[in-house]
Amino acid sequence: MSRKNYTFTSESVSEGHPDKVCDRISDAVLDAFLTEEPEARVAAETFATTNRVVIGGEVGLSNKDKLSEYMGKIEDIARACIKDIGYEQDKFHHATCEVTNLLHEQSAHIAQGVDASSDKEEGAGDQGIMFGFATTETPELMPAPIHYSHAILRRLAEVRKDGTEPTLRPDAKSQLSVRYENGKPVGVSSIVLSTQHADETQTSADIRDIVEPYITEVLPEGWITADTEWWVNPTGTFVIGGPDGDAGLTGRKIIVDTYGGAAPHGGGAFSGKDPTKVDRSAAYVARYLAKNVVAAGLAEKCTIQLSYAIGVSKPLSIYCDTFGGDADVADSAIEQAIGKIIDLTPRGIREHLQLNKPIYERTAAYGHFGRAPEADGGFSWEKTDLVDALKAAL
Repeated sequence: MSRKNYTFTSESVSEGHPDKVCDRISDAVLDAFLTEEPEARVAAETFATTNRVVIGGEVGLSNKDKLSEYMGKIEDIARACIKDIGYEQDKFHHATCEVTNLLHEQSAHIAQGVDASSDKEEGAGDQGIMFGFATTETPELMPAPIHYSHAILRRLAEVRKDGTEPTLRPDAKSQLSVRYENGKPVGVSSIVLSTQHADETQTSADIRDIVEPYITEVLPEGWITADTEWWVNPTGTFVIGGPDGDAGLTGRKIIVDTYGGAAPHGGGAFSGKDPTKVDRSAAYVARYLAKNVVAAGLAEKCTIQLSYAIGVSKPLSIYCDTFGGDADVADSAIEQAIGKIIDLTPRGIREHLQLNKPIYERTAAYGHFGRAPEADGGFSWEKTDLVDALKAAL
């Protein structure tokens, strides 16, 4: 029998965290190529440290002349990301940091496995396992610890950027330990918040005075009590931040990007990868499927796993776990229904979720899941428009 009373912890990091700076740049590069050609191939990686950003990886356009043209735009794309995030430090400034572009054309050997031909359906961009998850813990059908960890940092970024809290700086991390009773989240036992700030004379107590009202604002009423432990800037001064304080790299925050450790993860990162890479697109569709299972009332929580082989179009397996959800509907029946109502080939996923659009830069911070679907196709995997089809198939 699963535990009903426990404490579970998840963390988030802000858009100014060194790894998130890199995720942002990689996804901005991806969006630029998809704007030029929806079928563009991109696998962009970014490294950032003191006064330096290095971008590498593989890209491909059908028009080789356009490829050369876009290579010349990479530096400006990186600087625009850094400026929007808010870095104007002496040792990491959007206008003065050195940007090195090492992107090159996609490997022909990778392309031959992925490209469709007269006798071959388009294949997956890599082998791997991908997971999706949903739970009724929050209205967004996300686990509460990661959802509210994101919400705290997103709110602090808003008041930093609009000038309400001018002493705050871009680099920040949050961590919530959430108490569960009877399997439901009911409160927060501890709050950890570390945020970069401008004034070296500011103490941890000063920073807590700034951030506490915003944290209280985004958490459910009653979750903070007299017993809640607060750890705000526990090391003291946090003025040197971002890539100047700690090097950053694309793809190092995969648990932050997904479910905060509340669900399995296949290990593949998302940012900088075009949607032929099932690391990204299949993880998105797995979330889409899990969310629709829960939205259909078939379970209070659901895990979906998909697996793929490079160059092979169809998924090798579909797995569903509803943790003892609807007693009248077997998990195996849901697995069969999923295979009937949606095409889970790489092309089928891209077309169903309309993933060949420049919608990825916005995903690079505050989680890829639990966000509202947007009019231009952003976060399309958060829709619950499969509910009726799923019920009919069952």
